[in-house]
Amino acid sequence: MTRGSSLVVVGSLNADLVTRVPRFPAPGETVTGTGFAIHPGGKGANQACAASRLGATVHMIGRLGDDANGRLLESSLQTAGVDTSGLLRDPGAPTGTALITIDETGQNQIVIVPGANHGLSVGDVEGGRERIERAGFLLLQLEVPLDVVEAAARIARRAGTVVVLDPAPARREALSLLPLCDYVTPNEIELACLAADPTVELPPAELAARLLDRGARRVVAKLGASGALLLGDGAERRFEPFPVAAVDTTAAGDVWNGAFAAALAEGVAVDEAGRFASAAAAVSVTRRGAQPSMPTRPEVIAFMETKGEP
Repeated sequence: MTRGSSLVVVGSLNADLVTRVPRFPAPGETVTGTGFAIHPGGKGANQACAASRLGATVHMIGRLGDDANGRLLESSLQTAGVDTSGLLRDPGAPTGTALITIDETGQNQIVIVPGANHGLSVGDVEGGRERIERAGFLLLQLEVPLDVVEAAARIARRAGTVVVLDPAPARREALSLLPLCDYVTPNEIELACLAADPTVELPPAELAARLLDRGARRVVAKLGASGALLLGDGAERRFEPFPVAAVDTTAAGDVWNGAFAAALAEGVAVDEAGRFASAAAAVSVTRRGAQPSMPTRPEVIAFMETKGEP
């Protein structure tokens, strides 16, 4: 394994309990659901799955409960081609769970129950030190303890491994991680949480610039239907969206991150990596479920050829 050819993901694994509703309920209101399913998910596992399906060599570090949901998640990653030898079983905690409600427009509301994810430790990351040091890219999120994320980022930084942080769920404490990051990839809510005065509305470019001022090398603001905006290296780039009819936006941001890192690891230029990531995310929102929605490389290429320039 040579530097630049592999990705390591340190992060969460969750069983997604998904309910579909005609609309989100108001406080105190009961709404009748139109469907229910359990899918493999979790931001860390989602990014690992997405990158692997798109052709990257991926190693995952995380914790699962010793239960049926843990076996479901491990099997899903293995089927996608992810190296799961870095997954640890926690007999004292259940596998993480996400309670997801999706309305008829494809938008979602999510509640996370961390379970075994909160048992991931700095020691677990140290056990994967060699993998991180030899990898081209390290992908991180915030569904595991912050000290674990920081420990992994510091190992990568010292080794010259590119660090990609998805600051989700949004936490102001994550500002301390920015100087360790080559790419920070917030969505609109996370960008506002990290960079904004909540009493003032500012454009995404100004918010992203604030994160650069706090030490991030590059910021990719994922703006949903408005595409994505990258600031850094003295330039501003826009990645236009591919218009599609969305049925489920769950994990679209994870697909974007996994695809972006997979493309960069191949040596693709940033502009093309962003376009590839936008296409992969667009394909994913036309399908239901987190990992079940994630496209393969041939599917993304065929989609791009059909759609042309977004």
